[in-house]
Amino acid sequence: MNGNFVAGEWVTSQQATPNINPSNTNDIIGEYAVADEKMVADACDAAAAAFPKWRASIQQRFDILDAAGNEILARREELGRLLAREEGKILAEAIGEVTRAGHIFKFFAGEAVRMTGDMIDSVRPGIEVAVTREPLGPIGVITPWNFPIAIPAWKIAPALAYGNTVVFKPADLVPGCAWAIVDILHRAGLPSGVLNLVMGRGSRIGPAIIENSHIKAVSFTGGTATGAGIAAACSKRGIKYQLEMGGKNPCLILDDADLKIAVDSTINSAFFSTGQRCTASSRLIVTEGIHDRFVEEMQARLATLKVGDAVGEGVHIGPVVDERQLRQDMDYIDIGQKEGATLAFGGARLECATPGFYLSPALFTGVTNDMRIAREEIFGPVAAVIKVKDFEEGLAVSNDTPFGLSAGICTSSLRDATRFRREAKAGMVMVNLPTAGVDYHVPFGGVKESSYGSREQGRYAVEFYTTVKTAYMFGG
Repeated sequence: MNGNFVAGEWVTSQQATPNINPSNTNDIIGEYAVADEKMVADACDAAAAAFPKWRASIQQRFDILDAAGNEILARREELGRLLAREEGKILAEAIGEVTRAGHIFKFFAGEAVRMTGDMIDSVRPGIEVAVTREPLGPIGVITPWNFPIAIPAWKIAPALAYGNTVVFKPADLVPGCAWAIVDILHRAGLPSGVLNLVMGRGSRIGPAIIENSHIKAVSFTGGTATGAGIAAACSKRGIKYQLEMGGKNPCLILDDADLKIAVDSTINSAFFSTGQRCTASSRLIVTEGIHDRFVEEMQARLATLKVGDAVGEGVHIGPVVDERQLRQDMDYIDIGQKEGATLAFGGARLECATPGFYLSPALFTGVTNDMRIAREEIFGPVAAVIKVKDFEEGLAVSNDTPFGLSAGICTSSLRDATRFRREAKAGMVMVNLPTAGVDYHVPFGGVKESSYGSREQGRYAVEFYTTVKTAYMFGG
């Protein structure tokens, strides 16, 4: 049994959860211990006890994070295979995600020694003002299953780099990558209590973290409803919270778009990683002059994509993560047809060489923006094509959503691209590129119901993981 990690020790429990390969349900990757409330309380106590010394250890922070990044990069193929087996994205994508995680740790190793402040003259003679940033204390980190190593990396690395300690709860579907990250950091020399791992159901472990008096902030990525509950709980306690939640991301394709670029971008955005990305393009908003050619080319390209085992040769799309998610995808495919949309391609459960949760990528046409399949996040390989008259209508439809994470446009017009970039109500905008895919050194996040709080990644992460202190000094 792979244990939880509390106060520098691996701790087992009476209950364990099997880590099941969605590409082959006969393949059990491992058994992972389930934490209880007492274990969470112990983890929070350990994080609080470790904080005073850790916040002062700038060189140690650099050395450990840099060493962890190096090991992750050196083991990218091994860890990528683990990721592909437990989450279901194809091996090439999994190795890419592991590589990103390694780069994130190395980036934030540098940030640990780049903390700066300001010295400002007071308006009163003889007085100076020092403005500095300080860590918050123990941070609760709660992560989802769709990026089981990258998202933990971009939360844990900055938390540690800026001098905080962490209590980490990964999604219970993907404990393997979480366990590996903690093991790597532990062996890199992380002191006892600085990082604690508590695995299990979010409904039980999450509240135990959030309500613990030692926890000074919570960073969460997951569903909108869960995020709202976390916001309420943190607000009641008066602690900081950072929420990354859903997306219903548009890609606007104009008549003057390069058809190959448009199809390549939307195939990548909508269907790669089995569509299980909060940045996926699930609404393809297409002007009427290119609409029919675009749909025809999409159907032709989708027919060439192979669905299968995530570690199999020549596979483009792996399985859905589990039976529950597959049922949700299938339910939305049924809803779309009942709403009057046309299922132009795919949408059927597939039987492959091994038992798993396989779904043919689904493309809907004849969709209007008031349909549920255009309003609600499906989180699967399902995309809806919405025909519009022109740029003006396309921009309005793009922005007509409660979400605002990522938005894309495919066009050869600099004027339209520039206007879309300025007027799209989204935290990230892509021009002639997939809506999914953000570099590790730039800020990530959205607006409206997609995100709340400071941006993640890059130097902007300092806003969440530190607080500002203003100190006055009189020289006499």
